Amino acid sequence: MTSLSVFDLLSLHSFVADLPSGWLHRLATAGRPVLHPAGTRLFREDAVADRFWLLTGGVVAIDFHVPGRGDIVVERVGAGDVLGWSWSRPPHRWRFGAMIAEDMRAVELDARVVRELMVETPDLGLEFGGRLLDVVARRLQAARHRLVELYAYPSGPH
Repeated sequence: MTSLSVFDLLSLHSFVADLPSGWLHRLATAGRPVLHPAGTRLFREDAVADRFWLLTGGVVAIDFHVPGRGDIVVERVGAGDVLGWSWSRPPHRWRFGAMIAEDMRAVELDARVVRELMVETPDLGLEFGGRLLDVVARRLQAARHRLVELYAYPSGPH
């Protein structure tokens, strides 16, 4: 079995596949392929956000802690999705948590290096920032739907 390079994995990922190859080569220097088993907690709310992932397989549950209720899943993401956006803006702390629900394969990107690339190449920064804003908007919508469910059925569906 041949393994794909980070550049190859990026060129196949829907979040960045259509970016110019020069940008992908630069982004590839910030990444590495990873595999994490189900049951692994990637991060918790308010921890330092120093990386993010472009998922190529598996499922990750995005959650937040509610006192007295535990960790509440607001969304599940999988192959083709981006996991993590809190790294992109100060204070670089996670706004949600993430638990791997099904073995996860991904390109893990070093947030500091990507932030530097975004500053060095303003066009890349603008494009990447816009794409991240789309991710944030989708996550906000998912959280709103989940909160409506929680308030409509505080003890769970009847």
